[in-house]
Order: sequence, then C-alpha cells, then structure tokens
Amino acid sequence: MAEPEQQDGVAGAPEPPRYRGALNPDTWEQELEAIPMFMKRCPAEIDSARQPELACLQSLLFDEERSPAELATMYKNEGNEYFKEKDYGRAVAAYSEGLRRRCGDAELDAVLLTNRAAAHFHLGNYRSALNDAIQAKKLKPTHLKAIMRGALCHVELKNFLEAIAWCEEGMEIDSKEKKFVEIRAKADKLKRIQERDARKAKVMESKEQCQKEILLAAIKERNIKLVLEPSDEEEEVSDGLAEISLDGFHSDSATGAKVHLDADGNLNWPVLFLYPEHEQTDFTVAFHENSRFIDHLMVMFAELPPWDSEKKYLPNNLELYFEDEEREEMYEVNPEHTLLQVLQHERYFVKAGTPTVLVFAKRSPFSKKYFSGKKVHRL
Repeated sequence: MAEPEQQDGVAGAPEPPRYRGALNPDTWEQELEAIPMFMKRCPAEIDSARQPELACLQSLLFDEERSPAELATMYKNEGNEYFKEKDYGRAVAAYSEGLRRRCGDAELDAVLLTNRAAAHFHLGNYRSALNDAIQAKKLKPTHLKAIMRGALCHVELKNFLEAIAWCEEGMEIDSKEKKFVEIRAKADKLKRIQERDARKAKVMESKEQCQKEILLAAIKERNIKLVLEPSDEEEEVSDGLAEISLDGFHSDSATGAKVHLDADGNLNWPVLFLYPEHEQTDFTVAFHENSRFIDHLMVMFAELPPWDSEKKYLPNNLELYFEDEEREEMYEVNPEHTLLQVLQHERYFVKAGTPTVLVFAKRSPFSKKYFSGKKVHRL
C-alpha cells in the first residue's frame, strides 16, 4: 500500500497562523500594487473609503493651508509629468485643477493655459486648444509658446490667414524664432492650395448649374411634367424653370442614374419597370427618349426570368400601364410608342426623376384583380 505524500514539517501539525495584514500567496502582486509606496501609477480618482492611504497622502500633498499659487504650481508640475508620459487626458485634468485655484498670478495662469492647450492639441481638440491659447495670450501678450500653439491650431482648423497673422505677431516679438517662419510658410502654402481648390469648385459649380439649366429647358420644351416631393409630403407639379430644381426630383437609386442629355441633345431617362404579380422590378439606367418600349422588352425578355415559372412573360404577351395616382386611374401604354410619347401624355407625371411603368401578363387573373375598383383607359 502506497504511503501518503508527506508535506514539509511535522505530519498532521496545524498550519502556522498568518500574521495580520499578510499578503495572500495567490494575489500578492495585485495587493502589493494597491499599496501607495509600490504603485506604478496613481488612479485617476481616489475613493477615500476604499483607498484611505491614498486619500490621506492626497490631503497631505494638497493641504488647505497652502496658498492658491502653491497649489496651482503643484498641479502644473503634476500635469507636466503626465504630459511627459503622453497621458494627455490626465494632463488636461491637472492643468484644469491648477486653473481652478484662481491664484491671481497672470504669468502662472498663462503657463497653465498654454500647457493645457498643448495637451488638448495632442488629443486633437484643436478648438479647445485654440481657446486656451487665446486666453493665455490675453494674460501675457508676449508669451511665445501660446502664440505658437495658437498658430498651429489655426493651421489644423484650416484658418490659414489667422495662422499667418499669429506667426507674424510672434516674429515681431522674436525674429530669430525659426519655428514661426516654418509654420507661416506651411500656412501660406496651404492657403494657396485652399484658394485654388475653391476656384476649381466654383468653376465646376457654375458648369453644373449651366448644364442643369440646359437640361431643365429641354424637359420644359418637351412639355414633360415633373412631380416634386417637398419635405411637407405634399406633391407639387411644376413645369416652370424657376420652380424646378433637379435636386428635387433626381432618382436616388443605387446606380445613381439621372436623366441627362446626350451629345445629340436627346434625353435619356432612368426607367423603372414594376411586375406587381411577382413583386419584381427591372431598372433601365438610360432609356433613350426615342426608343420604343417593345425594343427594350425584346432585350429584357430574350430569356425567361427565373421568377416566371408559368412562362407568361414573353415580349408579345405583355401589357404595359402607367398609373394616375391622383385619380386612381390606369392608362395602357402602346409598346410601339416611344418613351417620349408616353411622357408627353397629358396625365403622365414623372415622379422623383424616374418614369415608372407597370408590366402584366395579358389577360392574367392577377391584373383583373389589380385593376378592380380603378378606371382603366385601354388602347
């Protein structure tokens, strides 16, 4: 019979009692880290109930008997340490605490503001950094670091003229500071690029506006009626150039297709085909206004669609309609007609920049049910 494994010490003897406050052998590293003397980093916020030692040390460090200037200086130094560690969030908090002391020392407050601006800058808070630089410069107009930080903020905020002005202000104070020359040169270069891009954008905008006006004139000339969709959800029919905006009726389809004039001055429209019986759709990106519907159907149904299990959707077995939603009436479309002929119908309204046609199989039970209760204008 195997002997039981013996532990060190006297067999069966009770374990010696642990002394009070001893570290747990399994978690001693974490417990050691909680002791202020062995902490690698101080927590951002100290809970006096859970961390009484730290709270005591904090109260000793920031004694109420110290003057506001001494406390502000302490917080400034604390913020500087965080800044060196690239812990910019805590640096901002420390500098802010220093400013809350309201020490009355303009120079010290200017340093705190400038340092906080630098921390904000590294966090990408350029607007906050600029505000601090402005306040620091008010307190001390010759504070070069504040002026430099403000110039850098203006560059990041693309305020290039202001960045140049700040640099020139700094160079008047210290003409030997090369950093101002570098920032000014960068701001000037970026300003010229910005101005060039603005000129290009203006030319492009003017060109696009001209093209829109030509397009709208072509639509009006053809007596095509457009339905605009205002934000108040009330539809509005318009044919006046002054009242129509292409932005108001362009199709927002996934293809981004829009009505346009080709090189020969003909309109090409995005057209939506709906198949209500099967809840399917087809989308033609550029339907030439002088093309016939039958020509498109011959291409679209050269092969049977996978959803047509009954093989009814053949080019010569289809009926086309458009719907007058206002009157709840249906108008049959002659497949031999061109798109322009349909769009010029007195009751056809182009909605959202995309003409829409409904397609049914001839004499189908579904179409009879669909047309019930509606007036249908047959060919």
